Amino acid sequence: MKTAIITGGTSGIGLATAKIFLANDFNCVLVGRSRERFEKIKSELVGNFEFVSADVRRVEECEKIISRAVEIFGGVDVLINNAGIYHEGAITSTNEKIFDDIFSTNVKGIFFLTRAAVDELIKNRGSIVNVASDAALKGNYFCAAYAASKGAVVAFTKSLALELASFSIRVNCVAPGDILTPLTLNQLKTSGSTLEDLEKFYPLGRIGKPEEVAEAIYFLSSAKFITGTVLSVDGGLTC
Repeated sequence: MKTAIITGGTSGIGLATAKIFLANDFNCVLVGRSRERFEKIKSELVGNFEFVSADVRRVEECEKIISRAVEIFGGVDVLINNAGIYHEGAITSTNEKIFDDIFSTNVKGIFFLTRAAVDELIKNRGSIVNVASDAALKGNYFCAAYAASKGAVVAFTKSLALELASFSIRVNCVAPGDILTPLTLNQLKTSGSTLEDLEKFYPLGRIGKPEEVAEAIYFLSSAKFITGTVLSVDGGLTC
């Protein structure tokens, strides 16, 4: 059986992605900071899976994730870099700590986890799918640091696709719009907006579901002649 590592795997897009890979007979390593959160959702999963508690902001923990995956399942075939954090605020209210947290999670974590996985992926001619954002493609109001971090994910994806092509490793990313997760609903509540307000911006008349992004991630992971692609999963928002 092939093995997929999914960061941010205990909620939202990551959890939906784990379910799709398990349904397609993958072993799955779900990575997250909270074992308590994993314990709450593990009954939703069917198949061969393990949880690794790790913080992708730390290089040594990125290396631990890969070594544990190899120890448990014997190798790595697919790496899904999904862990990320979001922050809204004007540039004048974005301090150094907020900036560092965003870039450490959204950029540094992806870079060093991928670096740790490359040797295993070369062995198996594997693939990488990174999770960016519509903000990486067009920018959004009051989230300049977040948009910049996701823009870095897009540039990293395209550059690494060229670097690893000679090893038959494919590197792609998805760029989701707003997705119906507890995080999104909480952000709406905080801002005083409603779901209906948000949906008006989308040509398809609604925001996305985690499962719809997960389907795109699975497709890119298995599409043999696609690399360096940024696939928008945003209901036409960035058309």
